Amino acid sequence: MLLSRHHQPIVAIATAPGRGAVGIVRVSGRQIAPVIQGVCGRALLPRQATYLPFRDAQGQVIDQGLAIFFPAPHSYTGEDVLELQAHGGPVVLQLLLARCLEAGAAPDPVTGRPGLPGLRVAAPGEFTERAFLNDKIDLAQAEAIADLIDASTETAARSAARSMSGEFSQAIHQLLEQLVHLRMLVEATLDFPEEDIDFLQQADARGQLQRLQGTLASVMQRASQGALLREGIKVVIAGQPNVGKSSLLNALAGAELAIVTPIAGTTRDKVSQLIQIEGVPLHIVDTAGLREALDEVEKIGIERAWTEIENADAVLFLHDLLQHDDPSASPATAHYLAQDERLARLLALKLPAHTPIIDIWNKSDLAAGHQLAQVAGGVLISAKTGSGLQALREKLLQVVGWQAAPEGVFMARERHIRALQGVQAQLQAACEQLDAAQPALDLLAEDLRQAQLHLGSITGAFSADDLLGEIFSRFCIGK
Repeated sequence: MLLSRHHQPIVAIATAPGRGAVGIVRVSGRQIAPVIQGVCGRALLPRQATYLPFRDAQGQVIDQGLAIFFPAPHSYTGEDVLELQAHGGPVVLQLLLARCLEAGAAPDPVTGRPGLPGLRVAAPGEFTERAFLNDKIDLAQAEAIADLIDASTETAARSAARSMSGEFSQAIHQLLEQLVHLRMLVEATLDFPEEDIDFLQQADARGQLQRLQGTLASVMQRASQGALLREGIKVVIAGQPNVGKSSLLNALAGAELAIVTPIAGTTRDKVSQLIQIEGVPLHIVDTAGLREALDEVEKIGIERAWTEIENADAVLFLHDLLQHDDPSASPATAHYLAQDERLARLLALKLPAHTPIIDIWNKSDLAAGHQLAQVAGGVLISAKTGSGLQALREKLLQVVGWQAAPEGVFMARERHIRALQGVQAQLQAACEQLDAAQPALDLLAEDLRQAQLHLGSITGAFSADDLLGEIFSRFCIGK
């Protein structure tokens, strides 16, 4: 019998490549007893770890370890699942994987039929995809599993765990319940116009819609914070040569990552480092000093710097405080100030309007009092002594929109944010219909229906197959 892809039994190494103390081979499918018998040589009690030898087709021992059988539906995938915990050497795990495939293909000694038709190596994310398809988890929870694995900070990991446990999904379901109730009222009005009963007014449809918008705003706020935790923030340090960009990168990272010298133009290419502030991951990028290039190598570095700047979520525009003095006192100072003004105009021109630019005034430890007094706005720091860095960190989080307490945030992705924005737009359109002198109830009903479709796409209630393929293909094999 030819099985569809989603009904074929699958097997994969579930632990990361490389050597380790323990490695796991996982099998999932319907009626996987032939594999259990072939590898373990005996039946296994449900959900009990059994220490035994894993054998090849000739009865030779491949390894000894733990075997655990999870019968359907009480398993990760909702199917029968076998986990073989062996020593974590690549060769051992490959031998076990091959043995599982062999045992699944071996004919039954009595009937002669294949033991487990269609057993194959799992695609990336296919175990979690089976869990989704078998209603063990919804799509938001499935994505949270991958986010938990990929989390780069403790705060991100805890937020992903909350989404994985269903907090985000529960918030979406609550929105759906309110929305479906409102749709019911509108549909009733459409179905029974001859009754001449204003169902919408009597049921306070306007108030229900406003409360729904308030709940949505709360969910969006928490989700947007979760998106920051997942995606991180790309922060680019920009400015003229020798203003302290590399020193600032080193100070924020707490390590000597970039070369720092008094020679202008030391940095020729970008230097990146992932740091965290209050659990929020920040990708800090140091770039070449922005000026007229003196050679071809520096020209390439400056071009790359502008590319990084244009793709930044926030830009730290670094100024040398020592140069901000009376322009008539020095031609070099006048040139520096003119270049700073030119760069400010270029940044405003090249960057999207929503990208924040933070003016950073460096070398405060060396500046005189009258120079300090001239600084208007921005953040005053010393990359050398660390003065002002905490204020800079707080400013960074403020401009990128980090507000929520970590315990109130659940992990979310960009597609979730877009879906919620779609809901917001449809509810706003519904409000306009209700406020119209002659509301078009059919259009109102369609706005609410579209809003429900957007919400359903988050949890997978309404999801195209190509979206599922894109999501699960990004998982690691064995998960």
